[in-house]
Amino acid sequence: MKPVMILLIAIMVVLQYRLWVSHDSLPSLLRLHHAVEKQRQDNQVLRERNTVLSAEVGDLKSGLDALEERARSELGMIQSGETFFHIIEPETDE
Repeated sequence: MKPVMILLIAIMVVLQYRLWVSHDSLPSLLRLHHAVEKQRQDNQVLRERNTVLSAEVGDLKSGLDALEERARSELGMIQSGETFFHIIEPETDE
């Protein structure tokens, strides 16, 4: 009976070691779950960004309104007959 008990205790120690310490242990599994969840969140943010960029590309390809808006805001362009006013705010001494 005593050798059987020793064998069962040895098996239990080996299994506990694998559960808590080895490379495929429970803490490793939890770290992987957290990493997967973070990657899912990052992917969702990137999907939303891709959707916005895709809509912007579609607007630029289909109509001139988006192209005109971008030319005005990013390049400072104006249409003929328009007057451009550039207002410079005074610097504050702080």
